Amino acid sequence: MSAPGSGVQGVVDLNGDVGESFGRWQLGDDAALLPHLTSANVACGFHAGDPLMLRRTVELAVRLGVAVGAQVGYRDLVGFGRRFIDVAPDELTADVLYQLGALEALARSVGGAVTYLKPHGALYHAVTTDERQARAVIEAVVAYGGLPVLGLPGASLLRLVEEAGLPAVGEGFADRSYRADGGLVPRSEPGAVLTDPAEVAAQAVRLATSGAVRSLCVHGDTPGAPAIAAAVRSALAEAGVAVQAFS
Repeated sequence: MSAPGSGVQGVVDLNGDVGESFGRWQLGDDAALLPHLTSANVACGFHAGDPLMLRRTVELAVRLGVAVGAQVGYRDLVGFGRRFIDVAPDELTADVLYQLGALEALARSVGGAVTYLKPHGALYHAVTTDERQARAVIEAVVAYGGLPVLGLPGASLLRLVEEAGLPAVGEGFADRSYRADGGLVPRSEPGAVLTDPAEVAAQAVRLATSGAVRSLCVHGDTPGAPAIAAAVRSALAEAGVAVQAFS
């Protein structure tokens, strides 16, 4: 938080899931969404994204000055990474390293670099409580050389990230509904995804000014994601919240 009277009510990052199209299957509008973001969670090919799409996405992010993060997930193209897979820890560590290495190569080829990691979909939810899988993901990040890791505040993942001496970044979801216990409403339930720009923007301001999160997420596959992200940026500016990448 800023000093009283400064006019700035805090600083928050705005991240979004991008690079999720595959071949002729187009998901979201990354070109329209990226200019509103400060961090891009780029798919790494396991749950979404083909090499050419990923390279183009990273190239655009680099050109716009948007931080590039590895959005790692289960090896589940058919299920878009939203199905839990009971992966053995050593296999999960290798899978995460493989995804990091692939995206890093693509980023370097266009003058960029991977600057943080965020689990995707079912893996994201699994590592909030499953310490076995959380430790496997962290082992990969440590072996890679260390990166900031995004996750839900209070989750096992972020606690273990801190114990490993890595930067832990708590994030909130601007376009998802929350349960009373602070968890996300499952996508299988009605109202789990918020699509009204005004409603999403209001939630983004509440989360940003709560002091509980350093980053806000807008999903690239949410209908109207670019307009939603634009509304969020506008609302944050009106609330005096500065938007900048954490990495």
